[in-house]
Amino acid sequence: MTPTARRKVLAVGLVTAFMSLLDVSIVNVALPSIEGGLGLDEAGLQWVVSGYALAFGLLLVPAGRLGDARGRRGMFVAGLALFTGASALAGLAPGPGWLIAARLLQGAGAGIINPQVSGLIQQLYRPEERGRPFGLLGAVIGVSTAVGPLLGGALIAGFGAEAGWRWVFFINLPIGVAAIVLGWRWIPAGEPARRREPLDPVGVALLGAAVLLLLLPLVQERQWTSPAKWLLVPAGLAVFAVFAAWERRYGRTRAPLVDLALFRRRSYALGSLLALCYFAGFTAIFFVLTIYLQTGLGYSALLAGLAVTPFAAGSAVASAAGGRLVNAHGRRLVAAGLATVLAGLAGTVLALHLAPGRGAGWAMALPLLVAGLGSGLVISPNVTLTLAEVPVERAGSAGGVLQTGQRIGTAVGIAGVGAVFFNRLAASGGDWSAAVRPALLVTVGFVAVALAAAVADIRADRRAQDRAAGEPVGAGTPH
Repeated sequence: MTPTARRKVLAVGLVTAFMSLLDVSIVNVALPSIEGGLGLDEAGLQWVVSGYALAFGLLLVPAGRLGDARGRRGMFVAGLALFTGASALAGLAPGPGWLIAARLLQGAGAGIINPQVSGLIQQLYRPEERGRPFGLLGAVIGVSTAVGPLLGGALIAGFGAEAGWRWVFFINLPIGVAAIVLGWRWIPAGEPARRREPLDPVGVALLGAAVLLLLLPLVQERQWTSPAKWLLVPAGLAVFAVFAAWERRYGRTRAPLVDLALFRRRSYALGSLLALCYFAGFTAIFFVLTIYLQTGLGYSALLAGLAVTPFAAGSAVASAAGGRLVNAHGRRLVAAGLATVLAGLAGTVLALHLAPGRGAGWAMALPLLVAGLGSGLVISPNVTLTLAEVPVERAGSAGGVLQTGQRIGTAVGIAGVGAVFFNRLAASGGDWSAAVRPALLVTVGFVAVALAAAVADIRADRRAQDRAAGEPVGAGTPH
């Protein structure tokens, strides 16, 4: 494939990934308008947000495996058609049930699309060339999550509270239709020889059940008040164990849904853990800050979106640089990015302590910019390094597993950070400033665990290099 043809495929993939990932966060600022327009209760609003993430997470690995086995173009276009049609249904929703169902379908479409994008990068670019396209994909992931509140706020400000939330969904339609046409024209068809691979239906069912059992108590954390809901977590882990045993047995004679041998590769195992922990902290930042600014301080949806825009700007700038630097600096670049994120988040907590009132948006602009710069050096380089040793024929399922970890991390982070935030809010008698700071400190903890995983990978790599050079461990040149 010519460089121009590859750029076309990458462009349509990145635009589509941006659109699907944007819908993770853009809805947050529209929730008050949706509540007023459709009369959703708190449980309904939670499902509008979390139902999307749940369906997204459930489809990632099976869709990635289907793309590997049946060809990525067909899966990409099918997922995009589902996402676009569901966006239209969501914008036309006459009632709560309709909107929740449409969001579940949207999430399913997003779950089908995204592993095809990372799989196409693996397929079309040689390992030494993947830094730039994965850098752009990382920018898309970071910027789409951070810019969602701003775009949602602008649409509500432009179209009004009653119609604005519907345009949050309608904006996907022209982009989706154009991407369907261009994706079918530009993305290469799959190889016929691989279309006959079996698809491991038992593995699909077991993994889906395990992910559902893990995510459901997290997305329903505030609605299901009984502590019995947490029994679903060990049940999910038990099903994961059954899934692993089945995959080992199935993989002896056929291609499994997930090649567990991938986790024997240190780069993949530690990179996946790092992604899970980082997304637990990263996405929860916007969840907490959006609620704090809008409900606690009375910011409009547009102003709340503008307040978190410095993070998106920093992430966009640094992601492009991260894609160029990752091959030279490896996991050390990711560790430096995580340390920068920690510094920016600590600065944000300090800024909100010093300026707890209406000036909070201005006070946290600089530390959020710093955190965004760090984030740009984390997401895309980590994807590049994590998938670097994955065989191309397993790129879709491996990317799906990585993104499933990100979705689980997102759910864990929002549930954990949200619990601290709302419990502290209740204990302080409605003091929003006293609630937001400890919640942000929890995000700091998640990022710190991600940094520990990066440091462990760096140390293991250093020991391996020392052994390869025939030197005593620790005697080599510092990396």
